[in-house]
Amino acid sequence: MGLLGPNGSGKTTILRILAGYLRPSAGTARIAGLDVVDDSLAARRCVGYVPEDVPLYGGMAVREFLGFMGRLKGLTAPGLSGAVSEAMHRLRLEQMHDVQIGRLSRGYRQRVAIAQALLGNPALLILDEPTNGLDPRQIIEMRELIRSLGGERTILVTSHILGEIERVADRIAILLDGRLLGVHALRGSGMAQRLRVRIRGDDQHVRTCLARVPGVTAVEAEGEPAISATTYVVDADRSVGEALATAVVGNGFGLLAMEPAPVDLEALFLRLTAQRTEAAR
Repeated sequence: MGLLGPNGSGKTTILRILAGYLRPSAGTARIAGLDVVDDSLAARRCVGYVPEDVPLYGGMAVREFLGFMGRLKGLTAPGLSGAVSEAMHRLRLEQMHDVQIGRLSRGYRQRVAIAQALLGNPALLILDEPTNGLDPRQIIEMRELIRSLGGERTILVTSHILGEIERVADRIAILLDGRLLGVHALRGSGMAQRLRVRIRGDDQHVRTCLARVPGVTAVEAEGEPAISATTYVVDADRSVGEALATAVVGNGFGLLAMEPAPVDLEALFLRLTAQRTEAAR
């Protein structure tokens, strides 16, 4: 799950509330059904957290640091040693086990930070700007690592760089000024979807037909409407493909093609922020 937004939109604040570093002044937040205030310790046991500026002990060796963090999380022998070894293996840190953290490159320090977050096998892994300050090769490696970890747990990752989130996330949430503008699926199943549909029929009647399908939130034509056929991009808040096809054919229009439409994050972000700006006027 990618959390997107410009600097100052509230991304890091949300993560700190979920991780227990900040207390919300209003409202509630829950992790696995646990309130982050009323059930703070239990909620935090479900979370592995890697802040943007990772506070590591530079004088400790990698294995020493991970053992220390494991004990802070309540791990004890013999499970502690196995958990540390598994985390080092997942992050490819075995060869660095006796190297002081202060002597590691930025990329390896980031790996150490993620390794400590994985100790205790948390259900939620929170990564705040994980590629910030990395070189191009390290960024590519970090993307691959995040994708590999995502099949076993939920990962919430933030960035103000749209392209980075687009490469690793299955779903994205867009924030602006502390408000949620929308949640959209990039791949797989999600809370929202986009379909590209090519239809033969009168443009105005086709638009009306599509807009009436339950779950459809927006209909836009790609290019100018044509007599032969027009391609529409349809936004929906749930799976509506079958209902959409039934409505089109049932109203006598020609359904020529239907396929998923990849989300253009830049266009989506501009559209949502523009809508928010207009609504605030």
